[in-house]
Amino acid sequence: MARQKLSHIFTKIVFKPLRTNLFHIVLSAFFLTIGSAELYSQEKKNNSTAIPAEKQKDTTTISVTEILKPVDSTKTDSIKPKKGFLESRVKRKAVDYEKMDQKKKLLTLYNQAELYYEDFELKAGIIVMDYEKNEVYAGRIKDSLGNYTQRPVFKQGTNVIEPDSIRFNTKTKKALVWNSRSTQGEMSIKGEITKKENDSVYFIKNARITTSKDIDNPEYYFLARRLKLVPGKKVVVGLTNMVIADVPTPLGIPFAFFPMSDKKGTSGLILPSPNDTNRQGFSLQNGGLYLALSDNYDLAILGDYYTNGSYAMRFESAYAKRYGYRGNVNVRFENQIQSERGFPDYTRASNYNIQWSHSQDTKSSPNSRFSASVNMGSSKYFQQSMNQANVGSALNNTLSSSVSYAKTFNTLPQVNMSITATHSQNTQTEQINLTLPTFQGSVDRVFLFASEDEVKKGFIKNMNIQYNLNAQNQITTYDSLFFKPQMFRDAKIGFQHTIPLSTNFKLLKYLSVSPSATYNEVWTMNTLEKRPNPTTQIAEDYNVRGFDSYRTYNFATSVSTTIYGTFNFGEDKKIQAIRHLMKPSIGYAYTPSFDKYFDTYDPDGTGTRLSEYSRFTNTAYGPPTRGNSNILSFSLSNTFEAKVTDKDSTKTEPKKVMLLNSLNFGTSYNINADSMKLAPLTVSAGTNLLKDKMNVNFSAILNPYALNSANRMIDKWNIDNGGSLFRLTAANFTVNYSFSSKDGAGESDRTDPLKNQSLRNGGREDDLFGTARDLGDNRQSQFNDDDIEEAEKKKSFYNALLPWDLRLAYSLTYTNNTRQNEITNNSLMISGNVDLTPRWKVGASTGYDFVQKGVTFTQLRFERDLLSWRMDFNWVPLGDYTSWGFFIGIKSSVLSDIKWDKRNQPDRTLR
Repeated sequence: MARQKLSHIFTKIVFKPLRTNLFHIVLSAFFLTIGSAELYSQEKKNNSTAIPAEKQKDTTTISVTEILKPVDSTKTDSIKPKKGFLESRVKRKAVDYEKMDQKKKLLTLYNQAELYYEDFELKAGIIVMDYEKNEVYAGRIKDSLGNYTQRPVFKQGTNVIEPDSIRFNTKTKKALVWNSRSTQGEMSIKGEITKKENDSVYFIKNARITTSKDIDNPEYYFLARRLKLVPGKKVVVGLTNMVIADVPTPLGIPFAFFPMSDKKGTSGLILPSPNDTNRQGFSLQNGGLYLALSDNYDLAILGDYYTNGSYAMRFESAYAKRYGYRGNVNVRFENQIQSERGFPDYTRASNYNIQWSHSQDTKSSPNSRFSASVNMGSSKYFQQSMNQANVGSALNNTLSSSVSYAKTFNTLPQVNMSITATHSQNTQTEQINLTLPTFQGSVDRVFLFASEDEVKKGFIKNMNIQYNLNAQNQITTYDSLFFKPQMFRDAKIGFQHTIPLSTNFKLLKYLSVSPSATYNEVWTMNTLEKRPNPTTQIAEDYNVRGFDSYRTYNFATSVSTTIYGTFNFGEDKKIQAIRHLMKPSIGYAYTPSFDKYFDTYDPDGTGTRLSEYSRFTNTAYGPPTRGNSNILSFSLSNTFEAKVTDKDSTKTEPKKVMLLNSLNFGTSYNINADSMKLAPLTVSAGTNLLKDKMNVNFSAILNPYALNSANRMIDKWNIDNGGSLFRLTAANFTVNYSFSSKDGAGESDRTDPLKNQSLRNGGREDDLFGTARDLGDNRQSQFNDDDIEEAEKKKSFYNALLPWDLRLAYSLTYTNNTRQNEITNNSLMISGNVDLTPRWKVGASTGYDFVQKGVTFTQLRFERDLLSWRMDFNWVPLGDYTSWGFFIGIKSSVLSDIKWDKRNQPDRTLR
């Protein structure tokens, strides 16, 4: 039957006999079709004419499922439904309450409110979300004292803004922000009103730009009336002027462009610093270009220009790979001119310096190692450089370098090899010694009469053999010939093969005997020949090119033991016991004479006398020995240790204290010598005192032979000549004392050449000769101190407890070889630093020479940390390096060009 309305049933069917049955039929149909029936609150108007049911002709077949299927009225609805606001899931929470106003379409979160929706996060004291207008408002709330707290924190992607209040449209992504705070790299920006145009563009009115950590109360800031910010890319500002301590300054610019980047390093220009020198005129120094080439390495190109024509160039690069290696390279060149061309004092000099430091992580390659420590260049570079204020490096007389690669082959037996290039340069004589390169190879020892797993014990079982190869290319030249063809002409190339055969065994249980025999073979590519000059008939040296070799061998043995002695004083004593450890040793070495490698020549061409020489004299490893060598050597080493009662009564064990780290005696006896067979006795001792803060060393040379009236040594015992058993010919005494109020806690590591430029230049690692000053970057502290913020957290002022450190170095040298009985060196050096407040530091380095009776190098240092700024003053008041320097500038590298640097460097005398 066709589907009909309920009104049809009760109006068209009016037969009373069917009334009761009809009710049950309708009730049953209702329960059977409750899952799919449709009800309407009002009838749908039908304009068609109704046809009575009995007169209709049913021509279709309708299934039950078609009857129960609901009709979708929206298919004929021409108006599309409005899309809801909440297009993604909303996460929210608040401490006090969450309020939903359905009539106003508002969601309110109060007290520590948090809202997470789509790609943004919002935290604030109060958050109101209008999901009809697609807007979110966040602001602060008052605490019990009436102060505003819980400033909003708006985060979208990587951009974070901390305003006082914010109004944000979630659909257009636009926002209005009041007193916004954001950080872009090292710079912080606070804007009075900020308009967020989209995800990448912000317009700010009355913006404060600073590197201060306290953005609300900065020490300084740049006030930009109008600012456009593209996070991670650029900042464009209009009229901007500098404000210091809330006082506007006339320093300003009409507009500016700042490139921004999320990377750690950003390429850019380095503005030069003007300066007035004594001899080169006015200058622009340390200007150039910085290139952030990648995350692993960079490059800085710096230059100086002086009005008299002098100039300088520097290339500095640092590189690092995590868990691999790290290092840096500095190449410096200076062309200096003094006076004017044509004047008698006109001088011109070109100096250069190359530094390279490379260190490898030991875990990156356990079987191979590469390292480099290079400091080479002109001998007068540090004395004449206009860009180095480093007295410690200027006073250094030696420049040295080493580049090495070592490889271990885990074979059986193990094979080791290394290739090393070394450089040693005397800055006074300007002589340079190079090895380019040195090859060292060795095969681990092989036991001849014992298997690998067998216990090596006894004379036979312990017998082993090794093989060592050493090859060198030695070059000796001077500064003026460095890297020129002449330096390679006299190169000495040689190979040395060494095969030692040794063993070890016990004698009488307590004596350790170590005999050995060594075979040595030397190959050389050049030899020396002495022949007379055809004109003068005087013998001259001629270098002969070609392969030549010689072979030597020797025998040596030593007997040593260890003796322990303990002196007990009782457990109730302060010093309970003293332990004495002795290690005596007696050695014997025999080397035969190799006369066949020696020739004779006529030195003056007269034929009256002949002299001997070896053609291997001027080779890499020198000539073999001439004459038999039978030498007995004696040595005795001692250490003294004490057990003392610990001051801590809770500890049951006594405390061990080292009294003497070493007390050594040594001498030798030459059996084949015709006179004065006994060598002088050498004595050395050393110990650490005052909790290992004071290092004391002593050495002396005692000669048993006497002097004649001409102060020449004779073959007669000094005691038989009316003197003592030994004659003191030389002695040296040194004391180094370093201590501080921190007892060594938190001291900076000065042994790393990558961090200590003075050490890298060849100077001392401490500041006894003052601190190194890199005039290209004065932002670094000259005190190399710890973080100042940690000190401020502990106490605003130190009162009576002032952090300090002090270093003392005393040296005394006595000489009496020929009865001169004089002290040739007697000097004291002192260096100390004091923190008057967490941000005020003063320091001084000085000394006194008691022989020359004068004050040695003296430097005074002052430094003030001004939070975002740093100010320092250093002064060398006397001596050849008299100078002073004053610097004040922003510590941040982004604004490092905002500084005032004034200095008066010492006059450099070019030679």
